[in-house]
Amino acid sequence: MQECQDSLDFSRMIYKTFHENLTSAVLATPGATPESLRRAVLEQARQSRPSHDVPPALSRYVDTVARHAYRVTDAGVAELRQSGNSDDALFEITVAAAVGAALHRLERGMAALRGEEPD
Repeated sequence: MQECQDSLDFSRMIYKTFHENLTSAVLATPGATPESLRRAVLEQARQSRPSHDVPPALSRYVDTVARHAYRVTDAGVAELRQSGNSDDALFEITVAAAVGAALHRLERGMAALRGEEPD
């Protein structure tokens, strides 16, 4: 059991650095969207619940990307473009949502390895 726990501690260190670098790349670099919006999108996807800091139309899109990416359609993206979002902005929102969802899954997987119950 101790060997397993030592392995999980080592994994946390590796994932912590990866997590920090990835999050910084998504949030702290210049972009077409404000950092605050990208952060809100990432956190919404990571927590699997809507955020008041993400506009409703984008919130639905973020939820789709995070939970059911295969359901994203050209028509849905075109609708978001028509409402004033540029391709660059939609790309950044998509990446932030995908990273948030990935971090959520990583955290849940690591918790399962530690024997913790899901929230």
